[in-house]
Amino acid sequence: MTAQIALLRGINVGGHARFPMDRQREVMHGLGYREVTVHLQTGNLVFADPGTPPEETARRIEDGIAAELNVPVPVTVRTRDELAATVAANPYPRAAAEPKTLHVVFLSGVPADTSGLDAIDPDRYAPDRFRLTGREIYLWCPDGIGRSKLAAKITGLRLGDVTATARNWNTVTRLLALADRVPPG
Repeated sequence: MTAQIALLRGINVGGHARFPMDRQREVMHGLGYREVTVHLQTGNLVFADPGTPPEETARRIEDGIAAELNVPVPVTVRTRDELAATVAANPYPRAAAEPKTLHVVFLSGVPADTSGLDAIDPDRYAPDRFRLTGREIYLWCPDGIGRSKLAAKITGLRLGDVTATARNWNTVTRLLALADRVPPG
């Protein structure tokens, strides 16, 4: 068994796609996953998996949630080791001291079309910064994400058929800590 992390996009936000934590856990158990932990109400699931490829796990969870809620909920999955690599690759280590200012936008795949990101003039949005690294976009907004024009620009971009969901650094590191608690084998 390995730990996997499922990131659900758009549930329990502003009354949309209500999916209580207890029900999230029940659906995951119904799909055969064990050691399920639901972190926060907005769709952060840590669970034991027998080694299924994350893309297959994501499709399986999406299908299970669609059957439960009767609405599509995009799901992005990372293994524990992939999440640890994301934490280790943080290009803005200073930001970790103020974790509310650092976000990771998790992508369901490597975007085939990065022209929207490439066209962003970073100086125009200073002091905010971003960096695409594989399937993650690191977004650092020292003055907060709520007023960040860069954050609004990035979340509004279309990256082809890639699904995106963001988590702040506190959540990212907490998910890694929870994944580290999943018993092996």
